[in-house]
Amino acid sequence: MSHKILEGKKGIIFGALDDQSIAWKTAESVADAGGQFVLTNAPVALRMGTINALAEKTGAKVIAADATNVEDLNQLIDQSQEILGGKFDFILHSIGMSVNVRKGKHYTDLNHDWMAKGWDVSAVSFHKLMQSLYKKDAMNEWGSIVALSYIAAQRTFPNYNDMADNKAYLESIARSFGYFFGKDKKVRVNTISQSPTLTTAGKGVSGLDGFLNYAEKMSPLGNATAKECADYTVSLFSDYTRKVTLQNLYHDGGFSHVGVSQEVIDAITPKS
Repeated sequence: MSHKILEGKKGIIFGALDDQSIAWKTAESVADAGGQFVLTNAPVALRMGTINALAEKTGAKVIAADATNVEDLNQLIDQSQEILGGKFDFILHSIGMSVNVRKGKHYTDLNHDWMAKGWDVSAVSFHKLMQSLYKKDAMNEWGSIVALSYIAAQRTFPNYNDMADNKAYLESIARSFGYFFGKDKKVRVNTISQSPTLTTAGKGVSGLDGFLNYAEKMSPLGNATAKECADYTVSLFSDYTRKVTLQNLYHDGGFSHVGVSQEVIDAITPKS
């Protein structure tokens, strides 16, 4: 991106792991657009990933924080404001995890302790984050908070497992907390329902290649890439979308509004 539409804006980006992750691509796009930010992820994720290379490339600081721990979040917010020199203009929540998916548990045979853990990481952490930001009055007016979702929050995708429930809850939190953040602080809260994307985290979902191929055949514009999602997120962080809030915004090449495509019809029609 060549336009500096985030010049002077500051924020925090959660969830960058490696150069395949949407959060990583978003950090690059935000930097290209003139924004400054702190990068954060859980301590174990920082050990697994290569986030320091991203920090060096974008001039960002890295702070380890467990997004499910309110004390960690409060410290992250305080330290980030010190580093950036004031309140935030944007926040990206790009966090999702299911132990049941990792362990190959079927949806009809979930481990509910694992389910609760994934729910806390993938969805409740968003409420904890916004609650901390709200109580600390850490967002500038007309700031923008974005979380990443997927259409399995509304439709059935069998192999997406309990992550579908997590995303549905995430979207509800965005609407509910977004109402109060808008009324009281003039802050926008939205979720982006992104195309299935080949990321390190996404590879844990069984049948991801099938998701990708099906969505590609169904979408008139084709699947949206991680980089394209990053650029779309930049637009939501910018002043051009000041009155967009409480929305679940589909960034999926049109997939969400197509009943069936000609390509799918051709693929399933018996050959005479």
